[in-house]
Amino acid sequence: MKRALISDVHANLEALTAVLADIRSQDIREIFCLGDIVGYGPNPCECLDEVMRLSQVTILGNHDQATLFDPDGFNPVALQAVYWTREQLESANGSPLQINKRWDYLGELPRTHTEGDYLFVHGSPREPTNEYVFPEDVYNQRKMDALFSRVEKYCFQGHTHIPGVFTVDREFLTPEDIDYRYRLGDEPVMVNVGSVGQPRDNDPRCCYVVIEDSVLTYRRVDYDVDKTAQKIYDIPDLDNMLGDRLRSGR
Repeated sequence: MKRALISDVHANLEALTAVLADIRSQDIREIFCLGDIVGYGPNPCECLDEVMRLSQVTILGNHDQATLFDPDGFNPVALQAVYWTREQLESANGSPLQINKRWDYLGELPRTHTEGDYLFVHGSPREPTNEYVFPEDVYNQRKMDALFSRVEKYCFQGHTHIPGVFTVDREFLTPEDIDYRYRLGDEPVMVNVGSVGQPRDNDPRCCYVVIEDSVLTYRRVDYDVDKTAQKIYDIPDLDNMLGDRLRSGR
């Protein structure tokens, strides 16, 4: 059975809609979301409704958590977006039941999900919600050893918005390095599935992963970047750089 792994939607409805259409075109029936449904983008309620409707498993992301509780460690631009997102969820169109359902959904999201050899987190196997694992961390042996000590076999994550495979031999393989396909073997790996709504690998297209029979396939999907960026520009409480960065994928 095929399974789609999406992450870091960040309230980008145009990106999410494009990815969901791509998922449907492949007859994929199961979707896991690795967190950060909201934050940064202009359509938190709409994206949350879609993930609630379609995702079989959803992990708590740091922006999801920040929307629920006092944000910690956020820069001013991200912090302002968190407060605006919170206001949208509190005053959104819809019945009180639907508004409460969104809050309840966020509040009940797990920090991890384990399924056989597969561990699903937002950040890292050591700190599932907030720890970043960047490509350059392969040069930090102590950190990589500590992370892989928490991985039984395969860990899937997001958070950095940079797709690729971390091997136990301290390599980072970009989707281009592996021709967008990677077969899971006997060695442990950590797999960053990339970002749907705010890619940061200098490619503005959405990124997500499909798993079928132990083979990972990275998918890149075009969407109407200009439409999302303009929505951000039209909202005074969202910094214009949040729209600018979508165009360059950074």
